[in-house]
Parts: sequence; C-alpha cells; structure tokens
Amino acid sequence: MTGKNFTQQGSGLILDRRELMKGAAALGLSFGGLTALSGGALAQDTPKKGGTLRLGMEGGSASDSLDPRTYADSIPISYGYQIWNGLVEIGADGSATGELLESWEFKPGAKDWIFNVRKGVTFHSGKTLDADDVIYSLNLHRGDTKSAAKDLLSSITDIKKLSANQIQITLSDGNLDLPYNLSDYHILCVPNNFTDFSKPDGTGAYKLETFEPGVRLVTKNTGNYWKPGRGNFDSIELQYIPDATARMQALLAGQVDAINRLDAKTMDIMTASPDTSVVQTKGTGNRFAFVALCDMDPYKSADLRWALKYGMDRKKIVDTVYMGYATIGNDTTVSPSHKYYAKDVPQTPYDPDKAASYYKKAGSPKIELKVSEGAYSGATDAGVLYQEAMKQAGIDLTVTRVSGDGYWSNVWLKEPFCAVYWGGRPTIDLQLSQTFLSSANWNDTHWKREDFDKVVIAARVETDEAKRVQMYSEAQKMIHDDGGMVCYAVGDYLDGYSKKVMGTAPHPRYDMCDQRIAEKGWFA
Repeated sequence: MTGKNFTQQGSGLILDRRELMKGAAALGLSFGGLTALSGGALAQDTPKKGGTLRLGMEGGSASDSLDPRTYADSIPISYGYQIWNGLVEIGADGSATGELLESWEFKPGAKDWIFNVRKGVTFHSGKTLDADDVIYSLNLHRGDTKSAAKDLLSSITDIKKLSANQIQITLSDGNLDLPYNLSDYHILCVPNNFTDFSKPDGTGAYKLETFEPGVRLVTKNTGNYWKPGRGNFDSIELQYIPDATARMQALLAGQVDAINRLDAKTMDIMTASPDTSVVQTKGTGNRFAFVALCDMDPYKSADLRWALKYGMDRKKIVDTVYMGYATIGNDTTVSPSHKYYAKDVPQTPYDPDKAASYYKKAGSPKIELKVSEGAYSGATDAGVLYQEAMKQAGIDLTVTRVSGDGYWSNVWLKEPFCAVYWGGRPTIDLQLSQTFLSSANWNDTHWKREDFDKVVIAARVETDEAKRVQMYSEAQKMIHDDGGMVCYAVGDYLDGYSKKVMGTAPHPRYDMCDQRIAEKGWFA
C-alpha cells in the first residue's frame, strides 16, 4: 500500500500524502484570512464543563428533518453534529482528519482504499460502533436515495467488511480526495438497520430532547463523549431566529450566547459592545448567487445568460449590501482566495451596453428573479440593486420576494431563476462536482457539458501540479463563459459570541467552528 504515513494529532489521525501533495496548501486551501475581532474569541483556555449554550441561528425552516440525507442549511448541520458524528472531520488547517473512520490508506491509482473504524465508541443506545454501522450509513447515500450526498459517493462500486473494525471501499475511478468526500455533513453515522430518524441514536456528544422544526431544538449531554476536551456543555438550546436584527439584539441582550450570519451593516454595533466577540473568516464564506436553469426558456439562450452577467453591478452590491465584508465573485463557486482559482479568467465587469446587446440577441424575453431572506440575508437587497442595474441596460427584471419557509424544497431547483448560496468545500473537486457536474443532483443551473465532466474527473487523479492547475482553470472558464450562475460575491463568515464562550476559532470550511461550536466550545 502507498499513501499511508499517519501522524497523531489530538483525538484523530491525519493522512500525510507526502509523495502526492504537501499538506492542505497542495489541495488549494488558503486560510490566511481567518481572524477574530473584538478580542477574546481565540482564547486557548483549558475547556471547562457545564452550562447551557444558547444558539440563535438563521438557516432552517419548518420543513427541517432529523434525517441527515435531507440537510440543506446551517441549522440542520448544527444539530446534526450535536447528535451524530461524521466519518471524517475537516481540521482547522483544512486537512481530512479521522473521526469515526480514524485512519486510511490507498493503493496506487487511488481506486482501492482501506479504512479503519474507530474502536471504543458507543451509540446513545449503548450499541458499540463497528464496520456494519459504517457500511449501512454509507449505503444510505447510495443507489435509490434522495440524499444530497449521493453524487459524492457515486463512484463507489463496492464496500466490503474486512473485519469488525475495517472496511474496504472500491471506486470506479481513482480519487485522491475520497476522505474529503466522506467528510460531507450529510454522511453521519447511524446504527446498522436504523430507520426511525425521529428518534435519533447517534455517537455525538448530545442526545435529542426536543425538536420543533422552525422553532427550536434542545439536546442534552450524554455524559460520556469519546472525544477528549469536547462536548463540554450540559445542554444546547438552538432557536430559529431568521431575522438578522433580531439575532443581534438577542445576543446583545444576553438572551442567546452565539449567533451566525451577522449583518455587515451592524458590525459597528457588534464590535463596540464590551460583552460580545466577532469571529470573521475572510474570503471563505458563503458564495452568494442568482442561478438560472439552462434547460428552461428563456435561459436556454447563452446570449441571455451573458446579459444576466454583464447586467450585474457586483461591486455596488458588495459595498452596499455586505459593507465590504465580501469579495467580488466571478460566476463560479470557487473563491478568489483559493489556490486553484482561475486567475487567467477575467472578472466579468458591469457593462450595461453589452448587457443590452446580448439581451436583444436573446429576443428581449421577460425575466423574473425570485428572492427570499430564507435563501440568505441580503438576497432581497441584492435583487433590488440588480434590478436597478439592469434598468440602466434597458432590461426589465422583475424581482419577486417569496416566503422563506420551505424555500429550499419549494423554490430552489424548481424555479427557473432564483437566489442561492453555496458554502465552501474542503477541495476544489467538491466545489465543482457538487454544483456543476452533469450528474450532480444539486446542479442548480441544470448546466451540463460532457467536456467539463471529463476535465474535472481526470483532475481527481492528476499528480502533476502544473497540469492540475491548468485543468481546474479550464473547468472554471467553461462555467464562467457558458454557465447559468451569476455568483456576485463570496462573503466573509461573521459569527457573534458572548465573550464568555470560548473555543470559537474560525474554520476554513463553515461558520461557527465548522458548525461544531456545540461540540468544540465551552464557557469561561
């Protein structure tokens, strides 16, 4: 076997692929923008036990489920990680770190992998974790399933149990980043043959006590979490607070201890408060976009798609809606801070004349954009500014605000032009594959190109760094020039905390400590 070499780090094991890639940097991960504002947030005190962590969060709805296959926003991810564990965790440096799969190795070509299942872990029911549980959990996302992780595991042709604590995974095509795929937040571990998700049985630090979708969730500490130094709170109370101002006021009033998605317009209030801290993750936050379905009229027209892109004043939106706490986007979900970001693809400028010309070529069709604060905070304001910019090109863009309740099930992937955000992914392959591959069930532009698919799949096993850079640049250019996404901004993650909450360090993947603040944090 090659690609072994394991290094102990804390409670997990990190795979060192020396002969192929040198650390997270070789995967294109750049985390120099991780910062904390207002002080106190990065305190490295010894974790203490006790207390109830009260979370006030945006990113959920009344249609939320406990079934990990359905997760599509921040609140489900948060409570998922409270109750369950993943197979692989993404570390603070962006590396794939062992969780319930504690270590792995692969054969040349990266088609055949051996994974070791962590010993000594029990479910809340008392059942001991073993290989059968892991295999069953993986198979929930394979075959006939509606799981959003189905695409990530589509190349798996076989999973074999080698022993009670070891499995073998065989792929149809090699993929050096398989452990990163297994870190997806949908892929949480349940007991073998488990089916009743209304009564979750996990290996996480907390057991479910109360769940009112769209309102609140309460979990209680199990008292015997297997990760040293984690699972420190006695309980977690998570409140759905979709309004950004209401979230901030709840934090300032001491009604909650932590909130996500701070409104950039109120950052001065937050940073001035002596009782709160702000954690900012620069340039790795949500990708804010409007997406058009390329297989539906009038968006089948490449000319119309260019009109949509040239008719967007991205800088004005970044400056006005996000108050500069964002980076201008360029119509893919790859962040400009990413190593593999295609620097040779020019930034699409705001050009009303070009927008008007392309719009006329497309036949001057009626276009309607559906937005909602249920998609993300600022979607409505961004839509209004987009509408104003399009007017300068003589284009009448109708902006319709729709309900945030059930947005991800009723609007996204169904309406021909709507608002969407994408979170970061630990590798560029995941960033491109989940959003743009022809086979991706979360391909929210229905943009399908065989030549793009071939480039992305080939890049998964390309060890020549120069070739890999060129391949990913080519893939991004295809999306930029032809795709149906108007990605106008890459936001900064902005979390707010009471200063009594410790362990709140920024994370390169998601906000709120990779949505694990309940597991990682503690009170001073």
